[in-house]
Amino acid sequence: MEIAKVTSKGQITIPIDIRRKLGVKEGDKILFVEEGDRVVIMNSSMEALRRAQAAFAGEAERLGLEDEQDVADLVAELRRERMER
Repeated sequence: MEIAKVTSKGQITIPIDIRRKLGVKEGDKILFVEEGDRVVIMNSSMEALRRAQAAFAGEAERLGLEDEQDVADLVAELRRERMER
């Protein structure tokens, strides 16, 4: 458990251990998510990545992609198709 003091401007300093766990550094954006009577603090970039991963879940299997070479082959095929247009 960590404690931070709120300034008169509503600012807080996130303790170093929490910043490390969140993977945030100067200039990063923080997401505040209400969950019932609690507010959860998240690294907004990491949450966006998690949501994108969830949205793409199962797509590799659907497309028959089993390894990196399959992905590289698909990218090459799509690039060829674009060049032909």
